[in-house]
Amino acid sequence: MGQVDHERLSRLLGTAELAWVIDRARRRMERGEPLDGTVTLASASAGERDALARLLGRQPRTARGLSVSLGDLDALLRRAGLHDGGLAGAVITLSGPVTVRAQAQSAQALAWAQAFAGLEAAIAARTGAAGGAELAEWLAHVRSSGLIKRLAGGSPATGARLLAGLALVLEALPCQRPESLPAFAARVLGRAHALDDGAPLSTLALGAARALAGIAAPGLGESPSEARREAWAAVGVLCDELSSVVLTLGLPGDGTESGGPLAAAHAAGEPLWLTLRQLVRSPPTWRGLQRVLIVENPSVVAFAADRFAPASVPLVCTHGQPRAATMVLLRSLAAAGVQLVHHGDFDWPGITIANLLQRRLPLKPWQFGADAYREAVLAHRHTASLVGAPVLASWDRELTATMAATGRQVEEELVAQDLLDSLEGASNEAPGGPAGGHPSSGDGEPPWPARLAPAW
Repeated sequence: MGQVDHERLSRLLGTAELAWVIDRARRRMERGEPLDGTVTLASASAGERDALARLLGRQPRTARGLSVSLGDLDALLRRAGLHDGGLAGAVITLSGPVTVRAQAQSAQALAWAQAFAGLEAAIAARTGAAGGAELAEWLAHVRSSGLIKRLAGGSPATGARLLAGLALVLEALPCQRPESLPAFAARVLGRAHALDDGAPLSTLALGAARALAGIAAPGLGESPSEARREAWAAVGVLCDELSSVVLTLGLPGDGTESGGPLAAAHAAGEPLWLTLRQLVRSPPTWRGLQRVLIVENPSVVAFAADRFAPASVPLVCTHGQPRAATMVLLRSLAAAGVQLVHHGDFDWPGITIANLLQRRLPLKPWQFGADAYREAVLAHRHTASLVGAPVLASWDRELTATMAATGRQVEEELVAQDLLDSLEGASNEAPGGPAGGHPSSGDGEPPWPARLAPAW
């Protein structure tokens, strides 16, 4: 640092009255600018004028403004033995180390680039493989959004540790054999709780899993916890795999571990609950299955079992908001080319659920449009009033307007027998039959001929 007269320097330049001089000089140093030219203070107090006069060894001036040459001040500090480092040294002594912003920004940018390098290499290695392009797009979005920097508290070192862990996770996905999330985290990261919900690394890994599986983040009205289970399950990682279940009826079984119970339930004409664990660890193959009806309420499944067992059309029940097990099952059916059709409650929560399914799956509504609603209201004149804010039905804008104007809800159970009348004779016992047979987009004709046996 060289010779410094701390006592005189503090007394002459380190006062509150001359803090503006130190501040102006420090700003220039932080910007990497030379300490030359003049700094001014437009409206100075008497104390500030006196302090500057003492520093410069001259009589106080009566002018309202003050100015001082930074070059002259630097020379004065050196000549008077106050600081061998001149003004720059005095600024550091009096106010602390100065970081040149451009240099700091450049160094931080380099540190972040190095932090991302390993993850970028891991994603680049997947180029051409399933999910590779989606992962690259996800990383570009996450990087530009600043999410990683926020999760790392702005620290490149912390970010480097997060991204290194994320690279390890991506290298291990999808799992060759399904395993629980704690077991996966312990195997890949050495810590069973490294991917617990809410942890910074878990947030990033979950987004990457969604990108890899092609699953959108949960939207309005979706359960974040179920969406999290679904995303992890899609890459072979199980979260609470026994608590997430889906109700089915009439789905054909096969030789898989989950297909065996399905076959037995199908033969008996009984509904069956499947767990997320079963669907991920041993997914059925769905050979010969052409269509599945999705309903919202378990009682409709019970009505169908009572009426049609063991020849019911295949049903899947969302049981309100669809859980992860429901979405995994439905996506596996869609991936196998099975046609999905849907009916639910004529109320705003029912429309919300249907919108979710429409957004996430290739399905068609069935008897779930404006005409069907009007018929149901006429047939059931004492239904409850609609409550809550209207929800726009993505598949039928007229439905929302009609429901809002009528102001009454129609629960699925009220029209269940009418639905079952339409399904009379349609069973999964006829594997042949016509191909195609697309479900209607609203009311119209049902997706299978009444009292005939299409290829279910």
